[in-house]
Amino acid sequence: MTSRAADGAPTATGPTATGHCLCGAVRYRVFATLNPVSNCHCSQCRRQHGAPGSYTGGLPVESVVIDGRENLRWYQSSATARRGFCRECGSKLFWQATNRKTIDIATGSLDQPTGLHLGRHIFVADKGDYYDIADDVRRFAGSSSS
Repeated sequence: MTSRAADGAPTATGPTATGHCLCGAVRYRVFATLNPVSNCHCSQCRRQHGAPGSYTGGLPVESVVIDGRENLRWYQSSATARRGFCRECGSKLFWQATNRKTIDIATGSLDQPTGLHLGRHIFVADKGDYYDIADDVRRFAGSSSS
């Protein structure tokens, strides 16, 4: 993990990634290596994003420094997860399991270049009937950890 000052400010090595919402009211810096992208086809992601959700996940919570936290809202979407979004523009930014100390970042909110690649499709058993998955990336009926 990249080092940082006690106040969360980047050190000489800086963050490994940055991102923000559409209006810029919520910005973040990541001080950990980003993981390959998961495209989530569950009904909750499809309803929230209007399409499958795309995340880089499993990042330690302490590795993500959020600026504009007063504009970040959390929606408890199930008994086991919550979703973070900008209260001003509605951009979807984060997903977090309530029983883990990790956070997932919506890849569309990352600043380019990301250097990421698609690593897996999850919850393909729940995918919408209006599209096909037309690649050879690993697929999981549920989460990749179940």
